[in-house]
Amino acid sequence: MSTREEIMHLEERLRQAELDPDPIFFEEHLADDAVLDGHQLKVKVVEAHRPESRKGQKFTKVEMRYNTFVEHGPAVVLTCEGDYEGPQFRGTLKFMRVWLKQDGRWKIIAGATLK
Repeated sequence: MSTREEIMHLEERLRQAELDPDPIFFEEHLADDAVLDGHQLKVKVVEAHRPESRKGQKFTKVEMRYNTFVEHGPAVVLTCEGDYEGPQFRGTLKFMRVWLKQDGRWKIIAGATLK
């Protein structure tokens, strides 16, 4: 499987983890020291996806479009935008994520919501 195929498979799993919710995906694929929007938020992200910490389903629909995919050796920089729908939010969000492969596993080491 190519690097692009591996990342796109993980991106699809991330999309599904937003819908299900699936805290295990975020526990496994966010680096412990990942920087998201300028902060180390792994614990908060994982907790936000635990069913018991959510008041109903957050999203009923998530559709993603991928804009850039740039490989830098063991790292990939990805930009994308997604259409999100749910009982409390409906709109389009843009993201940048950095995936890094260490010890044979891909993890998100950085990400940002783009304007």
